[in-house]
Amino acid sequence: MTGPLDAAYASCRRIAAEHGRTYYLATTLLSAPRRRAIHALYAFARMVDDIVDHAGDLGHVLDPHDPARPHSTQAPAQQLDLVEKSLRLAIEGGDIEITDPLQQQILTATADTIRRYDIDHAHLWTFLDAMRMDIPGTPTHRTRYATMSELREYMRGSAAAIGLQLLPVLGTVVPVTEAEPAAATLGEAFQLTNFLRDLAEDLDRDRVYLPADELAAFGVDEPHLRACRAGGHTDAPLRRALAHLIAVNRDLYRRATPGIALLDPRVRPAIGTATILYAEILDRIEDAGYQVFTTRATVPRHRRILVATTGFTTAVRRR
Repeated sequence: MTGPLDAAYASCRRIAAEHGRTYYLATTLLSAPRRRAIHALYAFARMVDDIVDHAGDLGHVLDPHDPARPHSTQAPAQQLDLVEKSLRLAIEGGDIEITDPLQQQILTATADTIRRYDIDHAHLWTFLDAMRMDIPGTPTHRTRYATMSELREYMRGSAAAIGLQLLPVLGTVVPVTEAEPAAATLGEAFQLTNFLRDLAEDLDRDRVYLPADELAAFGVDEPHLRACRAGGHTDAPLRRALAHLIAVNRDLYRRATPGIALLDPRVRPAIGTATILYAEILDRIEDAGYQVFTTRATVPRHRRILVATTGFTTAVRRR
C-alpha cells in the first residue's frame, strides 16, 4: 500500500523523468533510496526554476496533463518566500503552508530527503538566494554578468550548491569536505553547459548569462547577440566566442571529473554517466555549427542508452 510519502516521491520521480532526461537516466544506476532522494532534490530545483521562469503558470509547467490546475496569483518573489518558509517548516516536521498539492508533495519529499541524509540546510537557502537574482524587483536581481567571476558568484548558488546537496546522498570515501570542491565544480560545469545550450531561450527572457568580457574579446556584445537571434544564425565572431566558452566549460569538467573517484564506488557509474552525457551536449553544439538559435543541442536517445548501459554494467560489477 502506497502512503503519502511514497506518493510524494512518485510525483518527484515523474517530474525528473519528464524534464531531466539525462539526470533521470543516470539515476537508474543508483539504489532505490538514493534514486528517489535525487528525484526529490531535482523536483525541488525544477519547481523553483519554474516559479522564476513561469510565474503564474507553475501547475501547467510541472503537470501538463492536468489543465484544470489553478494558476498562482502570487508574484514570483512571494512564491519563492513561501516555498522557503514552507520548506523550513517541513524540515522541522511542521505543516506546509503552500496549498498547491503538487508543491506540497515536492516539499514533503525534499524535507524527508534533507532529514534522512542530513543535508546542510544552508545549501538550500544559498540556492534560493541565487534564484531570487533572476526575479525582477528583488534587491539582488540581475540579468547580465560582466565577468566570469560575477557569473561564478551566481553559479555558487544556482549550481554549486546543488552539487553540495547531492554529496550526502551519494556518499563519499573521504570526508565530505574533501569532495566538496569537485562537486561544486561539476555543478558549475553542468550550469555553464545549460547557458551555452539555452542562449536563445535566455535572450528571449532578457537574460544574458554568458560573461560580457568573454564575448567582447571576440567582438560580440548584446546587440550582436540580438542581431544573430533575429536572423536565426550564428556568425563567425559568435562562433569563435562560443568555441572559447566551450573550451572553458570543458576545463570545468576536466577539473571536476577526478572528484568522481571520491564518491562511494556504487554511485560512481551514475555520476560518470551524467557527466559524460551532459558534456556531450557541447559536442552537439559544435556538430551543429554553433547554431544555438535554430537548434537545441541534445544527445540522441541511442547514445544516452549506450552510455547508461555501460554504466549499468560497471555498477553491477561493483556490487
